Amino acid sequence: MKRGIVIARPWEADPSATLARRLGKSPLELGNTTGDDDCPDIWELDNGDFAVVGRDLTAAYTARLPQGMAISADERLVVIPRSTLLSAKADIPGE
Repeated sequence: MKRGIVIARPWEADPSATLARRLGKSPLELGNTTGDDDCPDIWELDNGDFAVVGRDLTAAYTARLPQGMAISADERLVVIPRSTLLSAKADIPGE
């Protein structure tokens, strides 16, 4: 907001989108979980966006973000295991 003017963002997350398909292997298959509540994962939503489940490390990274990177008040920086992203590579569409 600048001087009382609301500026629309070019992209906004759609909370009504549903989880359509997992990208890559499950956390259990990758050995990244014990089956409890610690399940890093990547999902494609029915609108083409992606949902990432990871550890919230926003506070740990905020003071040391590189130039040109910002985390908005309604965003979080999440970290996932390398194996999770690599296993999803083949499932990520080219367009």
